[in-house]
Amino acid sequence: MCGFAGEARFDSSPADINAVARMGDTLAPRGPDAAGVWQQGRIALAHRRLRIVDLSEHAQQPMADPQLGLAIVFNGCIYNYRELRQELQGLGYTFFSEGDTEVILKAFHAWGPDCVQRFHGMFAFAIVERDSGRLTLARDRFGIKPLYLSESAGRLRFASSLPALLAGGDVDTDIDPVALHHYMSWHAVVPPPHTILAGVRKLPPATIATFAPDGTRRDRVYWTLPMRTDVTLAALPAAEREAMVEAALRTAVERRMVADVPVGVLLSGGVDSSLIVALLAELGQTGLETFSIGFESVGGEAGDEFKYSDIVAKQFGTRHHQIRIPTADMLQALPDAIAAMAEPMVSYDNVAFYLLSREVAKHLKVVQSGQGADEVFAGYHWYPKLAAAANPVADYARAFFDRNHAEYASAIAPAWVGADHSRAYVERHFASAPAASALDKALHIDTSVMLADDPVKRVDNMTMAWGLEARVPFLDHELVELAGRLPPADKLLDDGKAVLKSIARRLLPRKIIDRPKGYFPVPALKYIDGPVLAMVRDALNSRVARERGIFQRPYLDKLLADPAAHITPLRGSKLWQVALLELWLQTRGL
Repeated sequence: MCGFAGEARFDSSPADINAVARMGDTLAPRGPDAAGVWQQGRIALAHRRLRIVDLSEHAQQPMADPQLGLAIVFNGCIYNYRELRQELQGLGYTFFSEGDTEVILKAFHAWGPDCVQRFHGMFAFAIVERDSGRLTLARDRFGIKPLYLSESAGRLRFASSLPALLAGGDVDTDIDPVALHHYMSWHAVVPPPHTILAGVRKLPPATIATFAPDGTRRDRVYWTLPMRTDVTLAALPAAEREAMVEAALRTAVERRMVADVPVGVLLSGGVDSSLIVALLAELGQTGLETFSIGFESVGGEAGDEFKYSDIVAKQFGTRHHQIRIPTADMLQALPDAIAAMAEPMVSYDNVAFYLLSREVAKHLKVVQSGQGADEVFAGYHWYPKLAAAANPVADYARAFFDRNHAEYASAIAPAWVGADHSRAYVERHFASAPAASALDKALHIDTSVMLADDPVKRVDNMTMAWGLEARVPFLDHELVELAGRLPPADKLLDDGKAVLKSIARRLLPRKIIDRPKGYFPVPALKYIDGPVLAMVRDALNSRVARERGIFQRPYLDKLLADPAAHITPLRGSKLWQVALLELWLQTRGL
């Protein structure tokens, strides 16, 4: 797990090594253990390393292999790298390191860009070919690892975070009107290639981008997620399908223990993270460290779920850490949590993940997390409604969008309003998705789009702010492919995630399974009041915010007058959403 940056020139100029170094320095929290830069004429690379696999100097990056004429920077982990290494050795390749970075390099030489099809893992990488001058960028199937791009005349820059590109300089920082519509409509989800800034794009998941020396670009999607019920699978007894899911999940969890350092678990006490702990116990894991976080209660809403995580920790004998965060500490950390965001993200649990990661990083470098299970196995409350939807797009928008286009037009200054971009995006996705039913279309967009640009991005940003690697077994692509083939009942029954709950009933106490659905609760950000409200007022009433002029003042005044009265269908604060965007822009100096 690391961070990288680079520049490729498509004219006669050499790459700006100083700009690349600045970008690399910005990524230091992602890789606090080592740093390196590399240049070959018109291409320069920078890397920050977090030592997880092969702790030696032999695995330093940027990594160059003069014999093969290749250089690489890589962020992520290839869980099956040992198996691939053995296969490559059988083809005659020799290795100078023991890690996964060199395996990618050799695999690329052996099989070309299609090598990504063989990878089980999370990854983003850039590979430079000395002889052809080509640059190849690639991202994992679900976009777990980020990759941002900034293009200008004769030049491409790329980095593991958007702020790193800003550090390089010469970026168009105007607001992207399409991204703004997505941000305000889709609780801050901005699907690729857009970002909130007009001059920054992100490589979509499951995409390989190849740049020729003259700047010609070719993108290829190497994987798509089919989501249609498999009639053969549906004809099997439910117990057989359940056994298949359990076996796939066990494999996914076991894969994510591959490391040369200890691996812990973020244990919320919900079904998903508790299942990870239970399966690791079955696999013989001992001395497992687990971590939970809690905040002070506000407005009668509990700020922790320790009673559930404690049950799981006791049953499986983990070395459990309860992390209690006073509201004052949360407020103090909030600006730093915003600064850690590569893009503005409104979910309340960003600060929870930030503070949790701060404490976990004092003990470990790697953890597993239960993110993704709700999207893959239909754990959210809106999925049953969509199962029988007569108008899937309208029903999805009604359940999911924070505001309709009419409200958006009343909130945003006319210069940015434009068309109903978010509704149009959902329409296009539903029309083209490899899914038949309304439910499968909704699951497809949530798994392939929303997941990468909300919860997964949140986990990556907040953990990596402290040099902590988070692994997500529920996004093992073989497990997700299997889930996509299951009949709807395996997911929808039992208030969602039926097959996971059935597995859990054999492994976990009933109190964990039959509890109300939980999340990282941060009541102080949901019920905006006191110091948080003061911070929000200051940001929105500041000179820079008024000069920027994104929001219409009557709309802001209405939200500020009664924050608790303006809650989105997904129970988020509309005031926090508009304030967070402004706070993020100001944090970036924009």
